[in-house]
Amino acid sequence: MNLTELEDLGLKNIGKVYHNLSYDELIQHELDNGEVKLTKSGATAVDTGIFTGRSPKDKYFVQRDPSNRYIAWGDVNKPVSEEVFNELLEVAREELSGKDLYITDVFCGSSPASKRSVRFVSEIAWQSHFVKNMFIRPTEAELEVFKSDFTVLNACKTINDKWKEHGLNSEVFVMFDIENNISIIGGTYYGGEMKKGIFSMMNYWLPLEGKLSMHCSANVGKEGDTALFFGLSGTGKTTLSTDPNRALIGDDEHGWDNHGVFNFEGGCYAKVINLDGKSEPEIYGAIKRGALLENVVVDENGEVDYEDGSKTENTRVSYPIEHIENHKPDLMAGHPQNIIFLTADAFGVLPPVSKLTREQAMYYFLSGYTAKVAGTERGITEPVATFSACFGEAFLPLHPTVYAKLLGEKIDKHDVNVYLVNTGWTGGRYGVGKRMSIKDTRACINAILDGSIKESEFDTTKTFALHVPKTLGDIDPDILNPRNAWEDKEEFDVTRDKLAQMFIDNFKKYQSEDSEFDFSAAGPKL
Repeated sequence: MNLTELEDLGLKNIGKVYHNLSYDELIQHELDNGEVKLTKSGATAVDTGIFTGRSPKDKYFVQRDPSNRYIAWGDVNKPVSEEVFNELLEVAREELSGKDLYITDVFCGSSPASKRSVRFVSEIAWQSHFVKNMFIRPTEAELEVFKSDFTVLNACKTINDKWKEHGLNSEVFVMFDIENNISIIGGTYYGGEMKKGIFSMMNYWLPLEGKLSMHCSANVGKEGDTALFFGLSGTGKTTLSTDPNRALIGDDEHGWDNHGVFNFEGGCYAKVINLDGKSEPEIYGAIKRGALLENVVVDENGEVDYEDGSKTENTRVSYPIEHIENHKPDLMAGHPQNIIFLTADAFGVLPPVSKLTREQAMYYFLSGYTAKVAGTERGITEPVATFSACFGEAFLPLHPTVYAKLLGEKIDKHDVNVYLVNTGWTGGRYGVGKRMSIKDTRACINAILDGSIKESEFDTTKTFALHVPKTLGDIDPDILNPRNAWEDKEEFDVTRDKLAQMFIDNFKKYQSEDSEFDFSAAGPKL
Protein backbone atom coordinates (compact mmCIF):
# COMPACT_ATOMS: atom_id res chain seq x y z
CA MET A 1 0.00 0.00 0.00
CA ASN A 2 1.01 3.63 -0.42
CA LEU A 3 3.00 4.81 2.62
CA THR A 4 1.59 8.32 2.31
CA GLU A 5 -1.82 6.89 3.26
CA LEU A 6 -0.35 5.81 6.61
CA GLU A 7 1.46 9.13 6.98
CA ASP A 8 -1.89 10.85 6.40
CA LEU A 9 -3.08 8.95 9.50
CA GLY A 10 -0.26 10.60 11.45
CA LEU A 11 1.95 7.47 11.64
CA LYS A 12 5.71 8.02 11.35
CA ASN A 13 8.90 5.96 10.78
CA ILE A 14 6.81 2.95 9.79
CA GLY A 15 8.69 -0.37 9.57
CA LYS A 16 7.44 -3.16 7.34
CA VAL A 17 3.82 -2.98 6.27
CA TYR A 18 2.07 -6.35 6.01
CA HIS A 19 -0.93 -5.41 3.89
CA ASN A 20 -3.83 -7.85 3.36
CA LEU A 21 -1.83 -11.01 4.07
CA SER A 22 -3.26 -14.39 3.13
CA TYR A 23 -4.36 -16.82 5.84
CA ASP A 24 -1.19 -18.87 5.42
CA GLU A 25 0.98 -15.77 5.79
CA LEU A 26 -0.93 -14.52 8.84
CA ILE A 27 -0.76 -17.89 10.59
CA GLN A 28 2.99 -18.07 9.95
CA HIS A 29 3.46 -14.56 11.39
CA GLU A 30 1.38 -15.43 14.47
CA LEU A 31 3.48 -18.53 15.11
CA ASP A 32 6.81 -16.77 14.40
CA ASN A 33 5.81 -13.89 16.73
CA GLY A 34 4.82 -16.34 19.49
CA GLU A 35 1.28 -14.91 19.58
CA VAL A 36 -0.65 -18.19 19.27
CA LYS A 37 -0.58 -21.95 19.80
CA LEU A 38 -1.38 -24.37 16.99
CA THR A 39 -4.14 -26.83 17.89
CA LYS A 40 -4.66 -30.37 16.63
CA SER A 41 -7.51 -29.32 14.34
CA GLY A 42 -5.24 -26.80 12.56
CA ALA A 43 -6.89 -23.77 14.19
CA THR A 44 -4.69 -21.30 16.06
CA ALA A 45 -5.47 -20.38 19.69
CA VAL A 46 -4.76 -17.01 21.28
CA ASP A 47 -5.05 -15.61 24.79
CA THR A 48 -6.48 -12.07 24.71
CA GLY A 49 -4.81 -11.01 27.97
CA ILE A 50 -6.63 -9.65 31.01
CA PHE A 51 -9.66 -8.70 28.88
CA THR A 52 -11.65 -11.75 27.75
CA GLY A 53 -14.70 -9.65 26.82
CA ARG A 54 -15.56 -6.11 25.80
CA SER A 55 -15.10 -3.06 28.07
CA PRO A 56 -18.46 -1.30 27.58
CA LYS A 57 -17.71 1.34 30.23
CA ASP A 58 -14.67 2.47 28.24
CA LYS A 59 -16.52 3.25 24.99
CA TYR A 60 -16.92 6.92 23.98
CA PHE A 61 -18.12 9.06 21.07
CA VAL A 62 -16.65 12.48 20.31
CA GLN A 63 -19.14 15.17 21.28
CA ARG A 64 -19.50 17.07 18.00
CA ASP A 65 -22.10 18.31 15.50
CA PRO A 66 -24.03 16.84 13.76
CA SER A 67 -23.71 13.37 15.36
CA ASN A 68 -24.33 14.68 18.89
CA ARG A 69 -27.90 15.53 17.83
CA TYR A 70 -28.61 11.91 16.88
CA ILE A 71 -26.72 9.95 19.55
CA ALA A 72 -28.71 8.79 22.59
CA TRP A 73 -26.33 9.94 25.32
CA GLY A 74 -26.33 7.98 28.58
CA ASP A 75 -24.72 4.92 30.15
CA VAL A 76 -24.26 3.18 26.79
CA ASN A 77 -23.08 6.15 24.71
CA LYS A 78 -20.78 8.41 26.67
CA PRO A 79 -19.36 11.66 25.29
CA VAL A 80 -15.69 12.60 25.12
CA SER A 81 -14.41 16.06 24.18
CA GLU A 82 -12.53 16.69 20.95
CA GLU A 83 -9.49 17.73 23.01
CA VAL A 84 -9.31 14.46 24.97
CA PHE A 85 -9.92 12.40 21.82
CA ASN A 86 -7.16 14.22 19.93
CA GLU A 87 -4.76 13.70 22.83
CA LEU A 88 -5.48 9.94 22.83
CA LEU A 89 -5.32 9.81 19.03
CA GLU A 90 -1.76 11.11 19.42
CA VAL A 91 -1.06 8.39 22.05
CA ALA A 92 -2.34 5.75 19.59
CA ARG A 93 -0.27 7.21 16.74
CA GLU A 94 2.87 7.18 18.86
CA GLU A 95 2.27 3.53 19.79
CA LEU A 96 1.87 2.49 16.14
CA SER A 97 4.73 4.64 14.80
CA GLY A 98 8.17 3.08 14.36
CA LYS A 99 6.62 -0.42 14.19
CA ASP A 100 5.94 -3.15 11.67
CA LEU A 101 2.21 -2.93 10.97
CA TYR A 102 -0.52 -5.33 9.90
CA ILE A 103 -3.16 -3.66 7.75
CA THR A 104 -6.39 -5.36 6.73
CA ASP A 105 -8.95 -3.92 4.33
CA VAL A 106 -12.47 -5.32 4.53
CA PHE A 107 -16.12 -4.58 3.80
CA CYS A 108 -18.92 -4.42 6.35
CA GLY A 109 -22.29 -5.18 4.74
CA SER A 110 -22.85 -7.57 1.83
CA SER A 111 -25.54 -5.38 0.22
CA PRO A 112 -23.93 -3.19 -2.48
CA ALA A 113 -26.42 -0.44 -1.55
CA SER A 114 -25.43 -0.41 2.12
CA LYS A 115 -21.84 -1.63 2.57
CA ARG A 116 -18.94 0.31 4.08
CA SER A 117 -15.22 -0.22 3.53
CA VAL A 118 -13.08 -0.36 6.68
CA ARG A 119 -9.30 -0.37 7.22
CA PHE A 120 -7.84 -1.89 10.40
CA VAL A 121 -4.31 -0.99 11.51
CA SER A 122 -2.61 -3.12 14.22
CA GLU A 123 0.85 -4.20 15.35
CA ILE A 124 -0.40 -7.73 16.13
CA ALA A 125 -0.80 -10.43 13.48
CA TRP A 126 -3.64 -12.32 15.21
CA GLN A 127 -5.78 -9.15 15.32
CA SER A 128 -5.37 -8.87 11.56
CA HIS A 129 -6.41 -12.53 11.32
CA PHE A 130 -9.46 -11.85 13.54
CA VAL A 131 -10.82 -9.03 11.35
CA LYS A 132 -10.07 -11.01 8.18
CA ASN A 133 -12.24 -13.80 9.65
CA MET A 134 -15.03 -11.54 10.87
CA PHE A 135 -15.58 -9.11 7.99
CA ILE A 136 -16.22 -9.50 4.27
CA ARG A 137 -13.02 -10.23 2.37
CA PRO A 138 -12.69 -8.13 -0.81
CA THR A 139 -11.61 -9.75 -4.09
CA GLU A 140 -8.14 -8.97 -5.50
CA ALA A 141 -9.78 -6.59 -7.99
CA GLU A 142 -11.68 -4.81 -5.19
CA LEU A 143 -8.50 -4.47 -3.13
CA GLU A 144 -6.72 -2.73 -6.02
CA VAL A 145 -9.21 0.17 -5.91
CA PHE A 146 -9.99 -0.02 -2.16
CA LYS A 147 -10.68 3.32 -0.44
CA SER A 148 -11.62 3.15 3.23
CA ASP A 149 -14.77 4.87 4.52
CA PHE A 150 -13.64 4.30 8.12
CA THR A 151 -10.32 3.50 9.83
CA VAL A 152 -9.60 1.71 13.11
CA LEU A 153 -6.23 2.32 14.79
CA ASN A 154 -5.79 -0.55 17.25
CA ALA A 155 -3.04 0.55 19.62
CA CYS A 156 -3.93 -2.05 22.24
CA LYS A 157 -0.41 -2.16 23.73
CA THR A 158 -0.68 1.44 24.98
CA ILE A 159 -2.83 2.80 27.81
CA ASN A 160 -4.22 6.17 28.89
CA ASP A 161 -2.30 6.97 32.07
CA LYS A 162 -4.13 10.34 32.34
CA TRP A 163 -7.60 8.77 32.49
CA LYS A 164 -8.46 10.31 35.88
CA GLU A 165 -7.46 13.76 34.68
CA HIS A 166 -9.59 13.19 31.56
CA GLY A 167 -12.59 12.15 33.69
CA LEU A 168 -12.77 8.71 32.05
CA ASN A 169 -13.55 5.25 33.47
CA SER A 170 -10.12 3.57 33.25
CA GLU A 171 -6.85 3.42 31.33
CA VAL A 172 -8.67 1.53 28.54
CA PHE A 173 -10.19 3.56 25.69
CA VAL A 174 -12.40 2.61 22.73
CA MET A 175 -13.37 5.85 20.99
CA PHE A 176 -15.22 6.90 17.85
CA ASP A 177 -14.89 10.16 15.95
CA ILE A 178 -17.90 9.88 13.65
CA GLU A 179 -17.29 13.04 11.63
CA ASN A 180 -13.66 12.13 10.90
CA ASN A 181 -14.44 8.42 10.31
CA ILE A 182 -11.84 7.08 12.70
CA SER A 183 -11.81 4.90 15.82
CA ILE A 184 -8.97 4.31 18.30
CA ILE A 185 -8.46 1.42 20.73
CA GLY A 186 -6.01 1.30 23.65
CA GLY A 187 -5.44 -0.87 26.71
CA THR A 188 -7.39 -3.98 25.63
CA TYR A 189 -6.31 -6.73 23.23
CA TYR A 190 -9.82 -8.22 22.98
CA GLY A 191 -10.69 -8.67 19.28
CA GLY A 192 -14.42 -8.28 19.84
CA GLU A 193 -13.87 -4.52 20.36
CA MET A 194 -13.09 -4.20 16.63
CA LYS A 195 -16.06 -6.30 15.55
CA LYS A 196 -18.59 -4.60 17.82
CA GLY A 197 -17.09 -1.15 17.18
CA ILE A 198 -17.93 -1.37 13.49
CA PHE A 199 -21.34 -2.83 14.38
CA SER A 200 -21.96 0.29 16.51
CA MET A 201 -21.03 2.46 13.52
CA MET A 202 -23.39 0.53 11.19
CA ASN A 203 -26.08 1.03 13.85
CA TYR A 204 -25.44 4.76 13.52
CA TRP A 205 -25.18 5.08 9.73
CA LEU A 206 -27.95 2.78 8.44
CA PRO A 207 -31.05 3.93 10.41
CA LEU A 208 -30.32 7.51 9.30
CA GLU A 209 -30.76 6.16 5.74
CA GLY A 210 -34.03 4.42 6.70
CA LYS A 211 -32.41 0.97 6.89
CA LEU A 212 -32.71 -1.31 9.91
CA SER A 213 -29.53 -2.64 11.56
CA MET A 214 -30.04 -5.72 13.75
CA HIS A 215 -28.27 -7.86 16.36
CA CYS A 216 -29.56 -11.14 14.96
CA SER A 217 -28.59 -14.24 13.04
CA ALA A 218 -30.31 -15.19 9.79
CA ASN A 219 -30.81 -18.18 7.53
CA VAL A 220 -32.85 -19.05 4.46
CA GLY A 221 -34.73 -22.20 3.42
CA LYS A 222 -34.71 -24.00 0.09
CA GLU A 223 -37.91 -22.14 -0.89
CA GLY A 224 -36.22 -18.78 -0.25
CA ASP A 225 -37.98 -18.20 3.08
CA THR A 226 -35.79 -16.02 5.30
CA ALA A 227 -35.78 -16.21 9.11
CA LEU A 228 -34.20 -13.83 11.64
CA PHE A 229 -33.08 -14.90 15.14
CA PHE A 230 -32.70 -12.05 17.64
CA GLY A 231 -31.16 -12.69 21.02
CA LEU A 232 -28.54 -11.66 23.53
CA SER A 233 -25.32 -13.62 24.04
CA GLY A 234 -25.95 -17.17 25.24
CA THR A 235 -29.53 -17.48 23.95
CA GLY A 236 -28.64 -19.67 20.96
CA LYS A 237 -28.44 -17.31 17.95
CA THR A 238 -25.39 -19.01 16.43
CA THR A 239 -26.44 -22.57 17.28
CA LEU A 240 -30.05 -22.30 16.08
CA SER A 241 -29.36 -20.43 12.85
CA THR A 242 -26.67 -22.98 11.91
CA ASP A 243 -29.03 -25.57 10.45
CA PRO A 244 -28.06 -28.34 7.99
CA ASN A 245 -31.38 -27.87 6.15
CA ARG A 246 -31.10 -24.10 5.71
CA ALA A 247 -28.39 -21.87 4.26
CA LEU A 248 -26.72 -19.61 6.82
CA ILE A 249 -26.72 -15.91 5.91
CA GLY A 250 -24.88 -14.95 9.10
CA ASP A 251 -24.76 -15.52 12.85
CA ASP A 252 -24.76 -12.09 14.52
CA GLU A 253 -25.16 -8.78 12.67
CA HIS A 254 -27.47 -7.94 9.79
CA GLY A 255 -29.11 -5.10 7.94
CA TRP A 256 -32.56 -4.94 6.35
CA ASP A 257 -32.89 -2.53 3.46
CA ASN A 258 -35.30 -2.22 0.54
CA HIS A 259 -33.74 -5.27 -1.14
CA GLY A 260 -34.01 -7.62 1.85
CA VAL A 261 -31.72 -8.94 4.59
CA PHE A 262 -27.92 -8.86 4.36
CA ASN A 263 -25.04 -9.91 6.60
CA PHE A 264 -22.65 -7.24 7.89
CA GLU A 265 -19.93 -9.83 8.34
CA GLY A 266 -18.04 -12.50 6.45
CA GLY A 267 -17.50 -14.82 9.39
CA CYS A 268 -18.94 -16.23 12.61
CA TYR A 269 -17.98 -15.67 16.24
CA ALA A 270 -19.26 -18.63 18.22
CA LYS A 271 -19.10 -19.41 21.93
CA VAL A 272 -17.24 -22.68 22.47
CA ILE A 273 -17.66 -23.33 26.20
CA ASN A 274 -18.77 -27.00 26.49
CA LEU A 275 -18.82 -27.32 22.70
CA ASP A 276 -19.24 -30.90 21.53
CA GLY A 277 -19.28 -32.34 18.04
CA LYS A 278 -22.50 -34.29 18.49
CA SER A 279 -24.88 -31.45 19.40
CA GLU A 280 -23.20 -28.73 17.28
CA PRO A 281 -21.45 -30.56 14.42
CA GLU A 282 -21.34 -27.59 12.02
CA ILE A 283 -19.59 -25.26 14.49
CA TYR A 284 -17.30 -28.04 15.71
CA GLY A 285 -16.36 -28.83 12.11
CA ALA A 286 -15.65 -25.16 11.36
CA ILE A 287 -12.74 -25.16 13.84
CA LYS A 288 -9.94 -25.96 11.41
CA ARG A 289 -7.04 -24.10 9.77
CA GLY A 290 -8.03 -20.42 9.45
CA ALA A 291 -10.22 -20.49 12.57
CA LEU A 292 -8.94 -18.52 15.58
CA LEU A 293 -9.80 -19.77 19.08
CA GLU A 294 -9.80 -17.37 22.03
CA ASN A 295 -8.91 -18.09 25.66
CA VAL A 296 -9.37 -21.86 25.45
CA VAL A 297 -7.18 -24.31 27.36
CA VAL A 298 -4.82 -26.21 25.01
CA ASP A 299 -2.56 -29.04 26.18
CA GLU A 300 1.00 -29.71 24.95
CA ASN A 301 -0.34 -31.98 22.17
CA GLY A 302 -2.59 -29.22 20.80
CA GLU A 303 -5.78 -30.81 22.20
CA VAL A 304 -8.44 -28.26 23.22
CA ASP A 305 -10.49 -28.81 26.40
CA TYR A 306 -13.77 -27.07 25.57
CA GLU A 307 -15.17 -27.83 29.03
CA ASP A 308 -12.42 -25.83 30.76
CA GLY A 309 -13.68 -22.32 31.54
CA SER A 310 -10.80 -21.46 33.89
CA LYS A 311 -9.66 -18.51 31.75
CA THR A 312 -13.21 -17.32 31.03
CA GLU A 313 -16.69 -18.70 30.38
CA ASN A 314 -16.61 -16.51 27.24
CA THR A 315 -14.35 -18.82 25.21
CA ARG A 316 -14.84 -18.12 21.50
CA VAL A 317 -13.86 -19.02 17.98
CA SER A 318 -13.90 -16.80 14.89
CA TYR A 319 -13.92 -18.42 11.47
CA PRO A 320 -14.71 -17.37 7.90
CA ILE A 321 -18.31 -18.23 7.01
CA GLU A 322 -16.99 -20.51 4.23
CA HIS A 323 -16.12 -22.98 7.02
CA ILE A 324 -19.87 -23.62 7.33
CA GLU A 325 -20.61 -25.84 4.37
CA ASN A 326 -24.22 -24.74 4.07
CA HIS A 327 -23.90 -20.94 3.88
CA LYS A 328 -25.39 -18.47 1.40
CA PRO A 329 -22.41 -17.37 -0.73
CA ASP A 330 -23.68 -13.82 -1.36
CA LEU A 331 -24.67 -13.41 2.35
CA MET A 332 -28.03 -11.90 1.32
CA ALA A 333 -31.67 -13.02 1.09
CA GLY A 334 -35.14 -11.58 0.60
CA HIS A 335 -37.44 -10.01 3.20
CA PRO A 336 -38.07 -12.38 6.15
CA GLN A 337 -41.23 -14.44 6.64
CA ASN A 338 -40.45 -15.23 10.29
CA ILE A 339 -38.74 -13.38 13.14
CA ILE A 340 -37.79 -15.30 16.27
CA PHE A 341 -36.88 -13.56 19.54
CA LEU A 342 -34.68 -15.89 21.61
CA THR A 343 -34.53 -15.64 25.39
CA ALA A 344 -32.79 -17.92 27.87
CA ASP A 345 -35.19 -17.49 30.79
CA ALA A 346 -33.44 -18.87 33.87
CA PHE A 347 -36.60 -18.20 35.92
CA GLY A 348 -38.35 -20.97 33.97
CA VAL A 349 -41.47 -18.84 33.46
CA LEU A 350 -41.65 -18.16 29.72
CA PRO A 351 -43.06 -20.80 27.35
CA PRO A 352 -40.76 -22.66 24.93
CA VAL A 353 -42.63 -20.97 22.05
CA SER A 354 -45.27 -18.23 21.80
CA LYS A 355 -46.81 -16.51 18.79
CA LEU A 356 -46.72 -12.73 19.27
CA THR A 357 -49.17 -10.09 18.08
CA ARG A 358 -47.68 -7.06 16.36
CA GLU A 359 -47.96 -5.06 19.62
CA GLN A 360 -46.37 -7.87 21.63
CA ALA A 361 -43.56 -8.01 19.06
CA MET A 362 -42.80 -4.34 19.67
CA TYR A 363 -43.01 -4.83 23.45
CA TYR A 364 -40.60 -7.78 23.55
CA PHE A 365 -38.24 -6.16 21.03
CA LEU A 366 -37.93 -3.02 23.16
CA SER A 367 -37.65 -5.16 26.32
CA GLY A 368 -34.87 -7.36 24.91
CA TYR A 369 -35.08 -9.81 27.81
CA THR A 370 -32.98 -12.74 28.85
CA ALA A 371 -32.04 -14.07 32.32
CA LYS A 372 -28.61 -15.38 33.07
CA VAL A 373 -27.35 -17.54 35.86
CA ALA A 374 -25.54 -15.30 38.33
CA GLY A 375 -21.85 -15.82 37.66
CA THR A 376 -20.07 -18.86 38.99
CA GLU A 377 -19.74 -17.76 42.61
CA ARG A 378 -20.56 -20.33 45.25
CA GLY A 379 -24.01 -20.12 46.77
CA ILE A 380 -25.46 -17.76 44.16
CA THR A 381 -28.33 -19.57 42.50
CA GLU A 382 -30.82 -16.76 41.87
CA PRO A 383 -31.07 -15.88 38.17
CA VAL A 384 -30.28 -12.33 37.04
CA ALA A 385 -32.67 -10.63 34.60
CA THR A 386 -31.12 -8.67 31.73
CA PHE A 387 -33.10 -6.17 29.66
CA SER A 388 -31.20 -4.92 26.62
CA ALA A 389 -33.37 -2.93 24.20
CA CYS A 390 -33.62 -4.38 20.68
CA PHE A 391 -31.54 -7.35 21.93
CA GLY A 392 -28.40 -5.27 21.59
CA GLU A 393 -28.59 -1.97 23.51
CA ALA A 394 -24.83 -1.94 24.16
CA PHE A 395 -24.25 -1.36 20.44
CA LEU A 396 -26.99 1.19 19.68
CA PRO A 397 -25.79 4.79 19.30
CA LEU A 398 -29.34 5.99 18.52
CA HIS A 399 -32.39 5.75 20.79
CA PRO A 400 -33.90 2.21 20.86
CA THR A 401 -37.22 3.53 19.53
CA VAL A 402 -35.50 4.50 16.23
CA TYR A 403 -34.81 0.80 15.58
CA ALA A 404 -38.20 -0.29 16.94
CA LYS A 405 -40.00 2.09 14.59
CA LEU A 406 -38.12 0.70 11.58
CA LEU A 407 -38.83 -2.89 12.67
CA GLY A 408 -42.56 -2.18 13.13
CA GLU A 409 -42.78 -0.61 9.68
CA LYS A 410 -41.05 -3.59 8.08
CA ILE A 411 -43.16 -6.17 9.95
CA ASP A 412 -46.29 -4.41 8.66
CA LYS A 413 -45.03 -3.93 5.11
CA HIS A 414 -43.87 -7.53 4.65
CA ASP A 415 -46.49 -9.25 6.86
CA VAL A 416 -43.89 -11.02 9.03
CA ASN A 417 -44.76 -13.60 11.73
CA VAL A 418 -43.04 -13.01 15.07
CA TYR A 419 -42.40 -15.63 17.77
CA LEU A 420 -40.81 -15.66 21.23
CA VAL A 421 -38.74 -18.80 21.93
CA ASN A 422 -37.37 -19.63 25.38
CA THR A 423 -34.12 -21.62 25.22
CA GLY A 424 -33.75 -21.39 29.03
CA TRP A 425 -35.28 -23.37 31.87
CA THR A 426 -38.43 -25.45 32.19
CA GLY A 427 -40.13 -27.15 35.15
CA GLY A 428 -38.57 -24.73 37.63
CA ARG A 429 -36.04 -21.94 37.77
CA TYR A 430 -32.29 -22.52 37.49
CA GLY A 431 -31.24 -24.98 40.18
CA VAL A 432 -34.69 -26.63 40.29
CA GLY A 433 -35.85 -27.16 36.72
CA LYS A 434 -33.76 -28.20 33.75
CA ARG A 435 -32.49 -26.46 30.63
CA MET A 436 -34.75 -26.79 27.60
CA SER A 437 -33.27 -29.52 25.37
CA ILE A 438 -31.80 -28.40 22.03
CA LYS A 439 -33.99 -31.16 20.50
CA ASP A 440 -37.23 -29.55 21.81
CA THR A 441 -36.06 -26.03 20.90
CA ARG A 442 -35.18 -27.22 17.39
CA ALA A 443 -38.64 -28.81 17.10
CA CYS A 444 -40.24 -25.43 18.02
CA ILE A 445 -38.04 -23.60 15.49
CA ASN A 446 -38.77 -26.18 12.75
CA ALA A 447 -42.53 -25.87 13.37
CA ILE A 448 -42.24 -22.10 12.95
CA LEU A 449 -40.15 -22.39 9.79
CA ASP A 450 -42.27 -25.06 8.07
CA GLY A 451 -45.48 -23.28 9.11
CA SER A 452 -46.91 -26.31 10.96
CA ILE A 453 -47.19 -24.30 14.21
CA LYS A 454 -50.06 -22.36 12.60
CA GLU A 455 -52.15 -25.55 12.55
CA SER A 456 -51.95 -25.84 16.36
CA GLU A 457 -54.73 -24.82 18.69
CA PHE A 458 -53.51 -22.02 20.99
CA ASP A 459 -54.00 -21.22 24.68
CA THR A 460 -53.41 -17.82 26.27
CA THR A 461 -51.27 -17.85 29.42
CA LYS A 462 -52.18 -15.89 32.54
CA THR A 463 -50.37 -12.65 33.42
CA PHE A 464 -48.12 -12.58 30.32
CA ALA A 465 -51.05 -13.28 27.93
CA LEU A 466 -48.79 -15.21 25.58
CA HIS A 467 -50.33 -17.41 22.86
CA VAL A 468 -48.92 -20.92 23.26
CA PRO A 469 -49.72 -24.05 21.21
CA LYS A 470 -51.60 -26.78 23.13
CA THR A 471 -49.74 -29.46 21.16
CA LEU A 472 -46.75 -29.29 18.83
CA GLY A 473 -45.33 -32.38 17.12
CA ASP A 474 -43.62 -34.77 19.53
CA ILE A 475 -42.96 -32.18 22.25
CA ASP A 476 -44.41 -33.12 25.67
CA PRO A 477 -47.58 -30.91 25.87
CA ASP A 478 -46.85 -30.22 29.58
CA ILE A 479 -43.72 -28.31 28.57
CA LEU A 480 -45.61 -26.03 26.15
CA ASN A 481 -47.50 -24.27 28.95
CA PRO A 482 -44.78 -23.61 31.54
CA ARG A 483 -47.07 -23.73 34.60
CA ASN A 484 -47.95 -27.34 33.76
CA ALA A 485 -44.23 -28.27 33.76
CA TRP A 486 -43.72 -27.05 37.36
CA GLU A 487 -44.40 -29.45 40.21
CA ASP A 488 -45.04 -26.59 42.64
CA LYS A 489 -47.75 -24.50 40.93
CA GLU A 490 -47.85 -21.87 43.70
CA GLU A 491 -44.11 -21.37 43.43
CA PHE A 492 -44.59 -20.93 39.65
CA ASP A 493 -47.22 -18.22 40.21
CA VAL A 494 -44.94 -16.33 42.62
CA THR A 495 -41.95 -16.56 40.24
CA ARG A 496 -44.07 -15.58 37.21
CA ASP A 497 -45.43 -12.49 38.99
CA LYS A 498 -41.94 -11.53 40.14
CA LEU A 499 -40.67 -11.67 36.54
CA ALA A 500 -43.76 -9.81 35.30
CA GLN A 501 -42.98 -6.97 37.71
CA MET A 502 -39.42 -6.78 36.35
CA PHE A 503 -40.82 -6.40 32.81
CA ILE A 504 -43.29 -3.72 33.95
CA ASP A 505 -40.61 -1.74 35.80
CA ASN A 506 -38.19 -1.92 32.87
CA PHE A 507 -40.78 -0.73 30.34
CA LYS A 508 -41.65 2.43 32.30
CA LYS A 509 -38.95 4.32 30.40
CA TYR A 510 -41.07 4.06 27.21
CA GLN A 511 -44.24 5.31 28.89
CA SER A 512 -45.25 8.93 28.59
CA GLU A 513 -48.41 10.69 27.48
CA ASP A 514 -47.16 11.42 23.99
CA SER A 515 -45.09 8.25 23.47
CA GLU A 516 -45.94 6.32 20.30
CA PHE A 517 -43.92 3.46 21.82
CA ASP A 518 -45.97 2.80 24.90
CA PHE A 519 -46.70 -0.84 24.14
CA SER A 520 -47.10 -1.65 27.85
CA ALA A 521 -50.67 -2.86 27.17
CA ALA A 522 -49.08 -5.77 25.24
CA GLY A 523 -46.89 -6.73 28.21
CA PRO A 524 -47.67 -8.69 31.38
CA LYS A 525 -50.49 -7.53 33.71
CA LEU A 526 -50.52 -8.05 37.46
